Amino acid sequence: MNKLILTISISILIVSCNSKTEKTNDMAKNNEQTDKPVSKVDNTPKVTGVGGIFFYSENLKETQKWYSENLGIEMNDWGSSSFDSRDLNNPEQINSLQWKPFKKGDKYFSPSKKEFMINYQVQNIEGLVKKLKENGVTLLDSIETYDYGKFVHILDKEGNKIELWEPI
Repeated sequence: MNKLILTISISILIVSCNSKTEKTNDMAKNNEQTDKPVSKVDNTPKVTGVGGIFFYSENLKETQKWYSENLGIEMNDWGSSSFDSRDLNNPEQINSLQWKPFKKGDKYFSPSKKEFMINYQVQNIEGLVKKLKENGVTLLDSIETYDYGKFVHILDKEGNKIELWEPI
């Protein structure tokens, strides 16, 4: 009988130790998971969206008036409009697309001969400029920083001026 009690006691002890080891292993796995970052920050130099659409107008005031009266686009003090939206992956962040007509011939589009210019929103503008230089892309200026972001201008293969903007 003593042998049976001893055998049962040893069995209970072994099962108990295994159970504790499994719990300890589970806790260690959980700790490993919480030590890992929840999401990795993507800092790849790239375009993340359209930041602005700019185009020439023969009669700037009439064009602004037409868009306001017919499409309800409200102009701000700079003669442009801002279309704001939320970032799906980061709902606290507000993205802004700028829309603006320019007087035909405005030098802001130079040296491009096109009637339009697109502003692309980017991340890691410094890394992107480095990549563009390595790829032989024509840079028109160096990165300039303002209260609302960093900017640089390039030309695409067909001579279209492109504005790159990294928001603050």
